[in-house]
Amino acid sequence: MRTRLMAAAMVAAGALTLAACSSDDDPGDGGTGDGGGGGGDTIRIGIKFDQPGLGFKDGDTYTGFDVDVAKYVAGELGYTEDQIEFVESPSAQRETMLQNGQVDLIFATYSITDERKEVVSFAGPYFVAGQDLLVAADDTTITGPEDLEGKNLCSVTGSTSAQRIKDEYAAGTNLLEQPGYSECVTALTAGTVDAVTTDDIILAGLASIPANEGKVKVVGNPFSEENYGVGMPKDSDRCQAVTDAITKMLGDGAWQKALDDNVGASGYVPNADLNPPEPAACE
Repeated sequence: MRTRLMAAAMVAAGALTLAACSSDDDPGDGGTGDGGGGGGDTIRIGIKFDQPGLGFKDGDTYTGFDVDVAKYVAGELGYTEDQIEFVESPSAQRETMLQNGQVDLIFATYSITDERKEVVSFAGPYFVAGQDLLVAADDTTITGPEDLEGKNLCSVTGSTSAQRIKDEYAAGTNLLEQPGYSECVTALTAGTVDAVTTDDIILAGLASIPANEGKVKVVGNPFSEENYGVGMPKDSDRCQAVTDAITKMLGDGAWQKALDDNVGASGYVPNADLNPPEPAACE
């Protein structure tokens, strides 16, 4: 009798072990399947963390026009806001982050260019910006890049906007380079420089900060055209769905609301001939 009891106990223990192994190997309903989120439990979205009005991180809060567009598109893809993981995506690292799978999508003032399209795909554009100038609110002397001859201009290190001004409009511009645009605006309000340059909507975001309201203004004379797109890995199967989501946002009022909410305080009005844009086919 004792032998039969011991044998039964060993069989029961073996069954429990097999059940435990099966549970570890098979994710079942609690695994990483669709999770109700359009292809995964979370979606990793690259944004800027240091661009007020566009992509800005304050503690655990993310705000800006790019952030609002990202949330809308993610929602159309089937993700709730708590399924979005925002990842900082510096300009110089965007292609690498997409190629390495560090992010699924990038909404970070990411201009669509032929060179970039060789290594990543784009949906959009969802906004057409232009390189412009930020000046003191009472400045009436600077109306365009040609007025910067002999004046002091601030931009971030390696800015294509600043270099274009020196190459094409005012070779005698004195360039002050800073690590970030916030430092440039500080120099502008202090009178150290006469203007700041980058894309107009980025300047509008800086001008919308309560501390800067009424002190600075966007000139409103853009000298380039920058088509902001949603970056994704090359030949991503999400491309058409993202384009469809952008098209819907442009048409249902959510795009204009996001723009007004984030940069409206600056008084900036985007080029009506270019915005809202018509999203192109996936590229």
